Amino acid sequence: MLIGIDASRALRTPRTGTENYSLYLIRALVAQGEDDRFVLYSDREPPDGLVQGDRVTWRVLPARRLWTHWRLAWEVTSRPPDVLFVPAHVLPWLRRCPAVATVHDLGYLYYPQAHPPLQRLYLRLGTRWNCFSAQRVLADSMATQEDILSHKLCQQTKVVVAYPAGTPGLHPVREPAALRAVRRRYGTGERYWLSLGTLQPRKNLETLIGAFASLARDTLPADMRLVLAGNPGWYYDRVMAAVQRVGLGDRIVLPGFVLESDVPALLSGAFAFVLPSWYEGFGLPVQEAMACGTPVICSRVSSLPEVAGDAALLFDPADQGQLEEAMRRLWQDTLLYQDLSRRGQEQARRFTWEACARQTMLALRAAANRGGA
Repeated sequence: MLIGIDASRALRTPRTGTENYSLYLIRALVAQGEDDRFVLYSDREPPDGLVQGDRVTWRVLPARRLWTHWRLAWEVTSRPPDVLFVPAHVLPWLRRCPAVATVHDLGYLYYPQAHPPLQRLYLRLGTRWNCFSAQRVLADSMATQEDILSHKLCQQTKVVVAYPAGTPGLHPVREPAALRAVRRRYGTGERYWLSLGTLQPRKNLETLIGAFASLARDTLPADMRLVLAGNPGWYYDRVMAAVQRVGLGDRIVLPGFVLESDVPALLSGAFAFVLPSWYEGFGLPVQEAMACGTPVICSRVSSLPEVAGDAALLFDPADQGQLEEAMRRLWQDTLLYQDLSRRGQEQARRFTWEACARQTMLALRAAANRGGA
């Protein structure tokens, strides 16, 4: 079978969640599809060694504008593969082949205020088009699958759950020099709580800031910091206002974007990882923190209970008091801390790119067999 893949997002730098999803899943698909050939479509020349294999062909399709709906559409119409896979973007409006697309989440429906208006419109139209046009739709979690079905975006037989994973080979970093280097680079101090992701309203960081501030006054030591790592997003000013409001000075650190190569050490060096989000399609940082042996506290909403299993402390994101209590328990209970670290590593191993690729390959074969139905 000839499998065409939109690999354009895998070439973006710096890579964040959807870009890493594209790259790691493409590599896992190539490793598994021993009887298949792959043509990877991109809008620029790929760097050497990005995806390798005798059965892999890159097709570079330069275009300044409308790459998907003009350049890629023309390619898959004039030279169609047996099936087209779009892991992190929208399907071309014209094609002569069946297709599979990934829907990562429907957060724009539940928290529209977390997105600028034009981005919200793009997400709404693109998701509806993918669900309507694709022969199979991949969902990152059971929660996302339920969202797709409850909003009647497509019929149940189309949707396949394929859990993603974190950075391949992620494991606890214990080397003192590596930990010291990352602490210096991002100004974390020796002891810190960590949250990692784009700083935007959906992440509910104001609740975390309030909980940390309350504990900092009567429970936590004076050298303990809160690190909110990630690029500024929509309504970033609200996060800054919350930081200024609690008046803790340099005890709340906002270091900005974290290099992918630094993420393992940053996670491993944290006392604990906290994700207080209102909504997550999968919550990849939870899985990655667990893989690094860092205990996790996260919201009891959307996909997060699926990712965390019984290996994290869960709380209602609308209840700052619950978050404070979870953080206090973790700080004061050494046995609980050690147990969550151990169980988290076991839970993280449940999610692999090999398993994701197997589910994806089943969806691709099913779509190809259905033709244009």
